[in-house]
Amino acid sequence: MTAVEKLKISEAEMSSYYCLCNACLQLESTVKNDLVPEFLNSICAKHISEDLKKKFAFLPGGQGKDGAVIITFPEYPSFSEISEEVIQKVLRYLTAIPSLHKPEIKFIVILDRRLDTWTSIKAALIQIAATCPENLQLVLVLRPTGFFQRAISDISFRFNQDDFILKLPVVMLNSVTELLKYIDETHLTHEFGGTLDYCHNEWILFRTAIESFAVMVKEIAQMLQAFGTDLAEAELPEDLHSVEDLLIARTEKYNQLKNDVQRVIKEGDLLLTNLMEPDSNAQSKMEKDGDRATVKRLLAQLHEMETAFDGFWEKHLLKLEQCLQLWRFEQAFKEIKAALDYLSAEAGYMPETGDSVTHTEQSLRELSQFDEQSQEVIGNAQVLISQGNQLISNHHYAEDLIREKCKDLRHFCEDLLDEMRSKYITLNKSLELHTQLQQVLQWCDEGAYLLASQPMDKCQSQEGAKGALQEIEKFLESSGDYLQYDAEELYTEFGAILTTSIKIEVMHEVSQTRNSLYSLSSESDDSLEVLKRHVINELIETERVYVEELSSVLQGYKMEMDNPTMISLMPSLLENKKEILFGNMAEIYDFHSRIFLNDLQNCVEMPEKVGLCFLERRENFQMYVKYCQNKPRSEYLWRQCSDCPFFQECQRKLDHKLGLDSYLLKPIQRLTKYQLLLKELLKFSSNGDGTQELQEALTAMLNLLKSVNDSMHQIAITGYNGNLEEFGPLLMQGSFNVWINHKKGATKMKDLARFKPMQRHLFLYETALLFCKKREEHGEGYDKAPSYSFKHYLKMSAVGITENIKGDIRKFEVWYSGREEVYLIQAPSVDIKMAWLSEMRRVLTSQQRLVREDSQSHHHLTDHILLTPRKEKTASLSSEENDSELTSSVVLEHFPLSPQHLSARKDWAGNFRYVEASEGNDGWSSNNDTEEEDSNQLSPGRYKARTDGKNQDSEEMLIKSGDVVQLMHEDGEGQWFVKNLNRGQQAWISVNSLQIIVGDCHSQATSSPGLDIHKIRKVNSSP
Repeated sequence: MTAVEKLKISEAEMSSYYCLCNACLQLESTVKNDLVPEFLNSICAKHISEDLKKKFAFLPGGQGKDGAVIITFPEYPSFSEISEEVIQKVLRYLTAIPSLHKPEIKFIVILDRRLDTWTSIKAALIQIAATCPENLQLVLVLRPTGFFQRAISDISFRFNQDDFILKLPVVMLNSVTELLKYIDETHLTHEFGGTLDYCHNEWILFRTAIESFAVMVKEIAQMLQAFGTDLAEAELPEDLHSVEDLLIARTEKYNQLKNDVQRVIKEGDLLLTNLMEPDSNAQSKMEKDGDRATVKRLLAQLHEMETAFDGFWEKHLLKLEQCLQLWRFEQAFKEIKAALDYLSAEAGYMPETGDSVTHTEQSLRELSQFDEQSQEVIGNAQVLISQGNQLISNHHYAEDLIREKCKDLRHFCEDLLDEMRSKYITLNKSLELHTQLQQVLQWCDEGAYLLASQPMDKCQSQEGAKGALQEIEKFLESSGDYLQYDAEELYTEFGAILTTSIKIEVMHEVSQTRNSLYSLSSESDDSLEVLKRHVINELIETERVYVEELSSVLQGYKMEMDNPTMISLMPSLLENKKEILFGNMAEIYDFHSRIFLNDLQNCVEMPEKVGLCFLERRENFQMYVKYCQNKPRSEYLWRQCSDCPFFQECQRKLDHKLGLDSYLLKPIQRLTKYQLLLKELLKFSSNGDGTQELQEALTAMLNLLKSVNDSMHQIAITGYNGNLEEFGPLLMQGSFNVWINHKKGATKMKDLARFKPMQRHLFLYETALLFCKKREEHGEGYDKAPSYSFKHYLKMSAVGITENIKGDIRKFEVWYSGREEVYLIQAPSVDIKMAWLSEMRRVLTSQQRLVREDSQSHHHLTDHILLTPRKEKTASLSSEENDSELTSSVVLEHFPLSPQHLSARKDWAGNFRYVEASEGNDGWSSNNDTEEEDSNQLSPGRYKARTDGKNQDSEEMLIKSGDVVQLMHEDGEGQWFVKNLNRGQQAWISVNSLQIIVGDCHSQATSSPGLDIHKIRKVNSSP
């Protein structure tokens, strides 16, 4: 029974379909009865907008004293030229609108002909009489103001009065003042001396918006109902791929309709907002009140229809997905069933016994190989049974069919296992019997040889015969159990084997079985080749799609930014920002379209060359690093301009379902896809040609992903004024716990354990080790990327390491400049620690060689300010220093160490060890927390120098220890303008150098108890 034959529309799905139909019908009924009656469909505002704009008649919103609605016919010289059909349409439309909310309402017509002639009045009255509504209450005519025309109109009206009155209740008025007898001035527009405000164009726009909304509501209701009917009544296809295609197509249609419904609801919310605005015009207010109530009702019904639509789609989607699951289950069942049938047939040909020990052992080996091959099929069957049980537990509509097939699979597997188990037992028994028979035969041969080897002359004497008998008796004693078997006992143990007919053709059958197994193995190899070729085809096809997508983005977005017709839609923020928004996508597209896609297509017939393609182009893939580094800037620019009409128009032209931001992610997604496809190729590749290249290609792509990831972390470093590229390539990066001590000589663990660990993100380069603090992550997407605040760095040429710290296998020690600075670092895991130590050993070995070369060439310090080392209390260059009583030489972090410093530091393989102690805080107050920052910020004022400083170019001493220096101002780039008040000299000096020259407030305070910190650092706060 197929999936389609078993499938019927469920009661729940049918119920949800009826709910959807009812919701759609109610919506259409509301539109028809309350917003746009059926008779208005042919004369809605949109269809007669040009006639309405002529303004030969309009609804000003006023009412007569008895509540009748006013229709105004203003001065319109060309009124006689308007056809009766047009006047009828306009009047019918104008009278229908108030009647929507009050069907019995009356109308008053004001015919303004003060500047016209009696002939015009007569023509107008005739046309109005021909098209007047049944509920017309009164026609007020403002007669011509000219003396001659007034006289003619009086006379003519008297003679024709009966004709008009029979058709129209006409009142001739001499002036606007007489209008007040019938209509209050608050209901008259300004042209009649009233105070009523009216804008005809706004009224037309308002009516058009309401009627357009009604049309949209009606259309969306009809579309949803049609879609629901199609889903409920259409028959499902009878093959797997057609069901998959149908599921995709219907899902797309659902998403499209869902978007349309939400768009209509959004339009309705906007319209309702406009209707909520207050209106002093009574008639207009009445219309708005009615329209507002109707729109509210329509929106509520729209939401109900949307809910019903979602409910119906949920039921239908479940049916489609279950149908698809059943198709796949049945297809997998057929494949596994065929494999099990084949294995069962092959197992039947395998012998149950052997003719000899050798033959039986060979049969057992073949049975073992057959067992290994069958385990894969049985494993697949078990997986399919598990999937079937999962479908049953999820209440699949075909659970009975699935349960039956799972039972069959289980039965097939058990039969195959039982048969192989039985053959194992009989073959092992056969081997045991043949082994014992062989041993008996060997013993018999040895006995026969013993008898045959006895010389005849030996038996001629009594002693010789006695010796021969002793030898025979000794041999018989060695027979053991060979002669103790009872025939009945032997038959009981091996009866099943002895009664089995052993045919002469068994060797031929074993040969056939062997050939069959080899054939099965060959088919398995062929399956791997098919899977491998499938992965290669996927690689090539997705590469082709990737190139097409890049091309569409570059042509449909980037090139359009230079299109003169599109510039008006583009915000000023995007001007000259193409390279930021798209990065080097053009370079990536050029590489893939011209080179890499062709390389992959050439591998269709030579799959073993795929790995080589990646290896030959590994340098080209480095362009992705540049693209990924630019991505945060691109993302930021996109968020600022994503809603602009330019992007919307480009997306419409390209007919893209997704926005530009989704396509800007394609290069990053493609990069991760490569390593997944390479893993699949390795999985389906046997050890042969191209396997090694595939493994190397996978390693190269994984290294590229790591390089991209590391570079993204590197660009997030802030606060470093130099160029990070000067440190060489970034080797490793990661977060650690760090304790710092600035003592010279041996450091006790208890000194470090007094402080809380700092959370630091370390970056290892070829020539430096950077310490940064990871900042809080905010926002979403690329906004959530962390940033790293630069703290300080160590030159690897002056660094030593101690690999093992007692008490914690995750810790290691980095010491700097002959242990003047000691960093105890705790890795998240032992594996991370060993990886870092391995890389640091390599770097240090390289740095040692460079240091020896530098020492021989006598390189000197190169900074603008050189500090003379002095044995006195100094501040660390790090902003994370701890309280200390240490004395050490000043070493600037931007200056290389002198040879004497280098010779003093220990090798990284030194034997220094810590004595482990508690890592608690030991009761230290919070002001000693190593996370405290910005405690040493410099400010303008006078300071006392604590070390010497000289000019690099002239070796002239600018500052001497004890001099009073005045900090004037900072230039914003880390440079201070400083005056030496003792020597009358002045210069620009970096912040790092100044912090060493004037000392550290925090360090001095702890090293000199009882002294005022500000008195030590700052001589006078005034400049």
